[in-house]
Amino acid sequence: MTGTDYVTGFESRHDTGEPSAPDVAQPDNVQAVSVCFAIDHVDGDQTIDKPANYDFWRKYQPSFWGGPLLGFKAPHPRTLEITERSFTPNPDDDPLLVDADQRRNPGDGNLWTFRRIAARRNFVPGAYGSDICLVNWPMIDYMEGSIIDVSEEEKARHLAAAAELSYSVFYWLQTEAPRVDGGVGFPGLRLRGDVTGTDHGLAMAPYIRESRRIKAVTTIVEQDVSMTIHGNQLSKQYRDSIGVGMYRIDLHPSTGGDNYVDVESAPFEIPLGALLPKRVKNLLPAGKNIGTTHITNGCYRLHPVEWNVGEVAGLLAAHCLNNGLTPHQVQENDARLADFQTRLYGEGIEIRWPDVRGY
Repeated sequence: MTGTDYVTGFESRHDTGEPSAPDVAQPDNVQAVSVCFAIDHVDGDQTIDKPANYDFWRKYQPSFWGGPLLGFKAPHPRTLEITERSFTPNPDDDPLLVDADQRRNPGDGNLWTFRRIAARRNFVPGAYGSDICLVNWPMIDYMEGSIIDVSEEEKARHLAAAAELSYSVFYWLQTEAPRVDGGVGFPGLRLRGDVTGTDHGLAMAPYIRESRRIKAVTTIVEQDVSMTIHGNQLSKQYRDSIGVGMYRIDLHPSTGGDNYVDVESAPFEIPLGALLPKRVKNLLPAGKNIGTTHITNGCYRLHPVEWNVGEVAGLLAAHCLNNGLTPHQVQENDARLADFQTRLYGEGIEIRWPDVRGY
């Protein structure tokens, strides 16, 4: 809409020097989107109607997955080894149903506790009949096509298919999922549209992990944040830092058929230059559309960093209007930059990680 120069998908290793980038740029190859939903488990049969394309999704199997997408087998994001998880609603009721390894590490073992957002034991006894679990699991990742730079019709088709995949996962859980006790299916599972605020039972909007990214004054690359390069130290430090973040480079499977990409990262900073388009002077990104690459989007895409970027974009716009400046003029001049960074401190925004070496 603004004519701002941007990048999509994978950049080439020859362009960025990133060890995890491919040899050839792949602009249409982006991370999967997911349509999340919340569930609980109650008495009675809550089984939904069989989704129209359930049979397609029931047979769907990415080449690297280790089994059907609708199943508990999936690649481990860090090792890519095929692992098998389980699913036990309200496991606190009968911990014997959950094996010893899952009890030691329920986040990896039982998908229910992995994304549990309300544990009933924390509330008034009897007030809640079930925990509430948010389904944001590997099997709802939709890899059949990108929604970036396509027609509105193609975008709508992909988002509808992603929603149907989520309904199919839910139906599979209700009717076919293997249980720890040897049974099959959990008909008592119930969609909690009241939690997500929808009548259809799924989330209000899809979870989009990757967007267009501006061609920025500063482009953050894998070498700037990789723990392999920086060891147990901080990542690259920027004179124009306007925030901090910490998350592994965590890229989900992609529309081009790529497996997870997972690289350990060091605590990192957010440079103001990554919020500034190279050419356009009157536009600021306010989320995951900053000057990262496909690879570094994997650690800068998380909510705390997005919130940080959004806060700073708003403060920077106000600061520039109040002082008759452009964002580029703030970033380029040390005194103006320091003045703006002081304002960020005043708003409670951390822009440096503390140096605790030697303590």
